[in-house]
Amino acid sequence: MKILITNDDGVKAPGIATLARCVAEWVARDPSNRQAMVVAPDHNYSGMSAAVGDVFEMPGVKYERYTIEGAESLPTYGLDAAPALCTILGAVGTFDFVPDFVLSGINAGANVGRSILHSGTVGAVLTGAQFGLSGLAVSVQWGDDVHYDTAGAVAVEVLAELEKAPSGTLLNLNVPNLPGSALRGVRRGRVSHAALIHDALEANGQALGDSGMLKLNLGEASPSLGDTSDEADDDDGALVHAGFASLTPLRGPHEDSNPGLDDIMEAALNKIATHLQERY
Repeated sequence: MKILITNDDGVKAPGIATLARCVAEWVARDPSNRQAMVVAPDHNYSGMSAAVGDVFEMPGVKYERYTIEGAESLPTYGLDAAPALCTILGAVGTFDFVPDFVLSGINAGANVGRSILHSGTVGAVLTGAQFGLSGLAVSVQWGDDVHYDTAGAVAVEVLAELEKAPSGTLLNLNVPNLPGSALRGVRRGRVSHAALIHDALEANGQALGDSGMLKLNLGEASPSLGDTSDEADDDDGALVHAGFASLTPLRGPHEDSNPGLDDIMEAALNKIATHLQERY
């Protein structure tokens, strides 16, 4: 297994340092069959999903070599690029080897529910899948004294199993902020309906004027879980709240092949063709 490690919090973030150290130890157990490197943003790109920026206007991508303490054996690069672009550049063989796996995290804050759509942590593995790479996004519940070590240990256990999975397998791992001894286990989680942002209001609570400041009313999805009482027991947020790590299989963008849309699409295409013929 050849692993590209990235994140959206930046190459200097404590989460990626913990993950790199865990992976370096795991690689050392079987160095003939395992390799890993770090290719991550050089600053925080949280909430960027799978965005790459305006690559048409970029003269290039700046990079710098780094060393992560305790993971000196892993080549490490910080790029002036979003997580998805870091993944793309790694996937096409820009660095030390061509990876077959993207490991993203450890994110500071849970990525559960609909917040996964906006997560740069998840966006990196979804991007890797477009190149045929498998991936694991790793996040830990926010709180005081975040237990990145617990999330890192669970991530390595998942990695060991993913070595046997088909290429293109994508998983989203969310770990509660607990010491390893208090973790209740790992369960399959469903994507809940938890939202990142509920709504936005002007700071003064009045009707919108020509300009002003919109105050975001953040939901329970990330970084803290908030109230999960309306979730089913096997929803991702509820599992983390109950002390379990939640593991969820994901799929990247695909055509909607629902047969129920066939008639709607055919009727719409016919009308569009008719209108264009009448116009031109």
